[in-house]
Amino acid sequence: MVRTLKALVFLSVVVLVGLSSYAYLGDMSPQRSDIKVPVVLNAGQ
Repeated sequence: MVRTLKALVFLSVVVLVGLSSYAYLGDMSPQRSDIKVPVVLNAGQ
């Protein structure tokens, strides 16, 4: 039982370190693109 608990703690620490390193080092920049939409002004007059 103690061996299973140690393995679970070890795996959770590894997952936590991996997730934080991905958050700091991973490419999380937004993808940019131009959007052109025609706008009709004074349409009712």
